[in-house]
Amino acid sequence: MPLCMGCMQEIGDEMICPACGFDNSEKQQAPFLPYGTELAGRYIVGMGVDTNGESTRYLSFDKQTGDIVIVCEFLPMGLFEREQDETLVQVSEENAETYETLKAAFLNYYRVLSELRELSALMDIHHIFEENNTVYVVEDNEDLIPFEEYVKRSNGSLEWDIARPLFMPVISALEAMHKRGIGHYAISPKNMYITAQGKIKISGFATEYERKRGTALKSQLFGGAAAPEQYEDDFPLDDVTDIYGFCATLFYALTGRLPKSAPERLKDSRLLMSTNTVKRLPPHVVSALANGLQIERENRIVDFDELRSQLSVAHTAKAIQDEISRTASMNLPRTAEQKKSDSNMSHVSVTIIAAAATILILGIIGVFWLMQNPLKGMLGGGSMTLPSTEATEWTGDTIKNYMGMTFEDAVKSAENDNAIHIVRSYADEYSDEYKEGTVMAQNPPAGARVTQQDKESGVYVSLTVSRGKQMRELPDIEGQTLDKASQMIAAQGLLGTAEYAYNDKYAEGIVVGYREKSKGETVEYGTNVIVIVSKGKEPVTAESDDE
Repeated sequence: MPLCMGCMQEIGDEMICPACGFDNSEKQQAPFLPYGTELAGRYIVGMGVDTNGESTRYLSFDKQTGDIVIVCEFLPMGLFEREQDETLVQVSEENAETYETLKAAFLNYYRVLSELRELSALMDIHHIFEENNTVYVVEDNEDLIPFEEYVKRSNGSLEWDIARPLFMPVISALEAMHKRGIGHYAISPKNMYITAQGKIKISGFATEYERKRGTALKSQLFGGAAAPEQYEDDFPLDDVTDIYGFCATLFYALTGRLPKSAPERLKDSRLLMSTNTVKRLPPHVVSALANGLQIERENRIVDFDELRSQLSVAHTAKAIQDEISRTASMNLPRTAEQKKSDSNMSHVSVTIIAAAATILILGIIGVFWLMQNPLKGMLGGGSMTLPSTEATEWTGDTIKNYMGMTFEDAVKSAENDNAIHIVRSYADEYSDEYKEGTVMAQNPPAGARVTQQDKESGVYVSLTVSRGKQMRELPDIEGQTLDKASQMIAAQGLLGTAEYAYNDKYAEGIVVGYREKSKGETVEYGTNVIVIVSKGKEPVTAESDDE
């Protein structure tokens, strides 16, 4: 049953597919899998669909079910080699440790996603397996419309009543991911699709390690949707990073364009909207967008529950308004007998109605204030940024700050809290700020809410331990004993290998210096440096007398 590698339809003896026009005589170039590769004894691999620096997705055919699927292959660019027409991933000894760490993170990431497949905004993952020294993930191949195209078809922007049911499931998906210790960190219009059923699907997944690894993926920042911290070399990744991307994408859906890129907004942080856009959007939605797109992380909406709440304020006001309308509709002309009966009515009902009316009036006043004051910053005129609304203060338990502690001290500090489980992240990372051996990052972050549900299920706090500075200064070891020099080098996180040579200046066993390097020079952590050790003066050999 010959298949077209471009659409997975049967083509018989044809080389050019009559259905899609794909030329099946061509080869898929290395390092990607050759056309027709069979995986797990059931999946036939076709053309590559996309790649993001960590993985590549292929159109594939499932022989067992007869379905066309997507197979995602772990391929971290820069860490492996694969020759043309080969399937095995080759990893050098130098890259082996990093590769295995990233592969384990990738495997864990997609296992978590597969457990969350009930959420409509996430992909349906059917199979995860290892082969060819890498990992494969099999997911549904749905008929999808790129979100950007969907917005263009909708006259360039969406009304809030249409956007709301599309985006609320995305909040739930991101919230569930972060509760399981993973995130997306590249939410943008380019990573969103619309299904045939009119629902959003998120794409463009990658692990946190890959987001920070500094490959092509790191430069794959979607201008306007990437949070300011993602432009930094050692940026934090957590809930508020994805909240920025979510709000930027929602901003795009409602206005037809993304906010200015984060580097531009650092100079001018205003969110500019047209007057017509502001008028047609509920003020609480505009306010929520401003709060989710704050440049300073500490000013941003703190978690997905708060984001959901700020985007849903209008429903509370509407419920109050409906109740008042319902009560007013009962105020019909009455007979004298009914009026007499009304005199015995409980004052409680009057009090409730009065309270509801008061809340509605205050809400209207608040909306009027928002329209007259904060929105001025978005409409230009002055350098004012739309101010944040005050988040409801959380008075319950929160995650402790473990930053700066040793991992052992962090574990001890959580021993008496049955709800908190401390785990160490897959790999330590370099840091110029935190000393070697101390916690430099944690997820969830310090101050994150711990609800009763969290206490019952347990909260896993992942800690990243600092390896100290990546670049280390070579100490001055000249004139030291070899033992002393070795201690000084080890204290810098470096390795030393002795090489012996005659030297007229220093006695035997005394260090002369480095080979091909100098004191004060910086080298990467873990570098092996050659130390020259004196063998003493070179012996003088008697020359033969030729005369």
